[in-house]
Amino acid sequence: MITTPATDIPVLAARHIVKKYPGVVALNSVDFDVRAGEVHGLIGENGAGKTTLMHILAGAQQPTEGEILLDGEPVQFANTSQTLQHRISIVYQELNLIPYLTVAENIFLGREKLKATRLIDSAAQNQRCKELLAPLDPSIDPRARLNTLRVGQQQIVEIAKSLNSHARVIFMDEPTSAISDSEVEVLFTLIDSLRRDGIAVVYVSHKLDELLRITDRITVLRDGRFVDTVQTSDTRQDAIVRLMVGRDLSEMYVQHATGIGQEKLRVESLSQRSPVGERLLVDEVSFSVAAGEVLGIFGLMGAGRTELMESIFGIHPKTTSGSIYVQGERCDMRSPAVAMSHGIGLVPEDRKEQGLVLGMSVENNISLSNIGLIEKFRFLNRALERRHAKTYVDQLSIKTPSVRQATKALSGGNQQKVVLGRVLSTKPRVLLLDEPTRGIDINAKREIYSLIDQLKQQGMAIVVVSSELPELLGISDRMMVMCEGRKTAEFRREDATEENLMQAAVPGFQVEATKRE
Repeated sequence: MITTPATDIPVLAARHIVKKYPGVVALNSVDFDVRAGEVHGLIGENGAGKTTLMHILAGAQQPTEGEILLDGEPVQFANTSQTLQHRISIVYQELNLIPYLTVAENIFLGREKLKATRLIDSAAQNQRCKELLAPLDPSIDPRARLNTLRVGQQQIVEIAKSLNSHARVIFMDEPTSAISDSEVEVLFTLIDSLRRDGIAVVYVSHKLDELLRITDRITVLRDGRFVDTVQTSDTRQDAIVRLMVGRDLSEMYVQHATGIGQEKLRVESLSQRSPVGERLLVDEVSFSVAAGEVLGIFGLMGAGRTELMESIFGIHPKTTSGSIYVQGERCDMRSPAVAMSHGIGLVPEDRKEQGLVLGMSVENNISLSNIGLIEKFRFLNRALERRHAKTYVDQLSIKTPSVRQATKALSGGNQQKVVLGRVLSTKPRVLLLDEPTRGIDINAKREIYSLIDQLKQQGMAIVVVSSELPELLGISDRMMVMCEGRKTAEFRREDATEENLMQAAVPGFQVEATKRE
């Protein structure tokens, strides 16, 4: 962390902020401030109120009570347009960009450069866009349509858009959730540059290692309340965790010894061809997983892990080849419906795009994969649907005021539990989990680890894809590594280390697989 002295008067502050929704107090008398030339971290469990506070300070929502101070003077923001006028900008985790406009058009949207004729000066916009992107990712073409870029590149465009507004305060909401390690390093270099230029950065993240590396101070929220603000240089990771959850999480990973049962899933020479060209996204991958076993799959970006899970689940039947066996029976996975009929369930990587219908209620989402269970005389039975949903709300400890609550109003961790509830309601024998803890807080992660352990003890076969090595080492009985679409290694739990897993994941390393006995 590079620290530059910040001024004593906060550039932006919240005092005694209260935000109430029907039946919920999202923020309860919260204080927060950020100074010029400071990177201030904001952390808390899902549902702690981080995003609500950020939206209020950025003008996207109005507080029920309390006041906002700008340079020590009270101010009211009716909308984000007013905060932009005060040079306060926000980089959303859910990208706030228009996919069919070009990169330059997105960056200059609402602040277009005009010629004397009052027409848009596209050449000037493209040139300025190049200048903004040069220190971030010079490979991005300002003339490219946004939807042709990788998600990580789109995140960089969102950051460039904030820089173009000449912001003096920038909010960053989980800015590294969708970008590669090399792009993270570029982002951190940029943040240090912003700090030196006197710009205040509010950095919202679940990743403690990032906060401890890049911030000057960290504020912790819990259950909508302010807990503490600490100097980053004076604190440690375990202290932050205690502030977040109100207790020690000494046993983060829950794993009980379970007798391995009969083989539940076997995959032989599975390949998936790219829909464009003949490149193989998954190349002749074989593995098996048994009842009462957790198989972890690790790989870097582009390794083909998600494509493997989707192929098993029947999402790409026209481009998939190979054999899949469930309890010894060969199955033709030509659709997700067929996969579910054979007892396979998938929790997808992107819960909001692939796992949920955000505008629908919790009960509707949990029932989506089991409409037949809640029908009566071919009509939906609402009372039966409600009881069905409440079973999983209780079992998974989903925090919601009602099963009728819109899913989009829940925190990320609780949204993930809704997806799990929907998949578990199909009674799968094999559970595929693709990045099941991405973007959720520490306590919600531990709850999901505990659930995985419970399901394993009940005899379910579980495959977990994760980018977090400590997570896989903590919950897996066996680990498989993929690189560039191919299986490169397999390790028993006792033989696996972060070093040999990473070596097997990096192109060019030759690691001898440890065979399962």
